[in-house]
Amino acid sequence: MDQNDYYRSNAFVEEREEDYCPTDSLLPRGVERVSVEAIASSRLITPEVIAHEGSPVTIAAFDFDGTCINGSSPKRLVSVLTKRKRINCYKLLRIALWGLAYKFNLPNKDAEGVRERVFSAFAGHSAVAVNRFLCDFYHDKVEPNYRMEADAEMVAHLEAGHVVVVVSASFEPIVASAMVEHPIQYALGSRMKIDSHGAYTDEVEGLPTEGADKLFALRKFADEMFGAGAWKLGFAYGDHYSDLTLLEAAEHPYAVTPDQKLARYARQHGWNIVEWD
Repeated sequence: MDQNDYYRSNAFVEEREEDYCPTDSLLPRGVERVSVEAIASSRLITPEVIAHEGSPVTIAAFDFDGTCINGSSPKRLVSVLTKRKRINCYKLLRIALWGLAYKFNLPNKDAEGVRERVFSAFAGHSAVAVNRFLCDFYHDKVEPNYRMEADAEMVAHLEAGHVVVVVSASFEPIVASAMVEHPIQYALGSRMKIDSHGAYTDEVEGLPTEGADKLFALRKFADEMFGAGAWKLGFAYGDHYSDLTLLEAAEHPYAVTPDQKLARYARQHGWNIVEWD
């Protein structure tokens, strides 16, 4: 069995009548990269966003895991890969320790390392085949946990003329799969390097979009897409204390079903706190 067949044989779902998970391209059908930093759904956006004369583009930024979805897509992916014995015990232990530190808001500077350990399961395998695998994984394991409240908020922002951007530490193919199903205009996710043979490595390309780096990635993207000084972060939604930098930068921050530490901070600063199912 070659590397492509391995992931095709382990697909989680049957072929769909509308099959968004291609076998010949990196991203789901209808989704394309619109800049060096970002992906965007051509199904949902116009060719360009134009600010009102004299007014900056207003961005509404959403975290993905724990905010748009209930739970964590990387955690679900680790569970699937562990059952298939694609991650060795040492790496699994390191991932678990990182997860505990994240859960309890302990200092942890290994965001890049933990992604490399997870993605080591795919290193050396065809990027197209792996992305098909991850697309199927999204539809089977993640989509059932998507929060309809997130869709409602996104639609409201779109109707108000705002730009909707998801900024996520999850892997790009997973977030791209969500774009086909939901009103997400642009998305920033963790992108893994692809070698000259079209196979994934276990290295992160650029910075993982986590913690304070979410704001850095968003600024870099927005400056490229709309122009420096031509946009503002009007709204931000996050569930975890690690989203604090992004939330603090927004004119209107929303703590979504927040962890205890973020909830306390949000109350102290008079932020909006919303509970989503």
